[in-house]
Amino acid sequence: MKYRLPTIAALTLALCCGAASAAVDEAKLVYKQAQETAASNYKVARARCDAIAGNPKDVCVAEAKAARVRTEEEAGAYYKNTLKAYTKSRVKIAEATYDLDKAKCGALAGNQKDVCISQAKATLVATKADATADKKAMEARADAREDKRTAEYQVAREKCDAFAGATKDSCMSAAKAQYGK
Repeated sequence: MKYRLPTIAALTLALCCGAASAAVDEAKLVYKQAQETAASNYKVARARCDAIAGNPKDVCVAEAKAARVRTEEEAGAYYKNTLKAYTKSRVKIAEATYDLDKAKCGALAGNQKDVCISQAKATLVATKADATADKKAMEARADAREDKRTAEYQVAREKCDAFAGATKDSCMSAAKAQYGK
């Protein structure tokens, strides 16, 4: 029931650090390779599952699907490189993990099975809530950065008001350049 969020964070960091066009080309290549790898790994794992019967087969199939979803979603989020894509990726991975957890619960009976399914559902709900909260927090931080930048720009403009003529124009140009206005 662990989620590999550091992988998504590492992919984000890798994308941010490279040159824009090189990163896009690299991201597209990684995305295509990940899709191909996920498809081939799924076929191999699914074939291995066909030799098993009963609940162990259900678990095997769910594990294969979860692994495929994780690989495809992480690569898709890396390729799109948007907050929305990363959030959607986390939710889809959580849903695939939930399906796996439910399959594992299938081997149980009675109250143990009910508790297992409830725990799987609770983990899914918690993961979705965390993804949404993280998205909102990141959006709030971005808004706060913009508000701070605007306030700092206003201060710089006020400082420029102490000057006149070319000096004021130069000061205003420098403030606009520094604060992206």
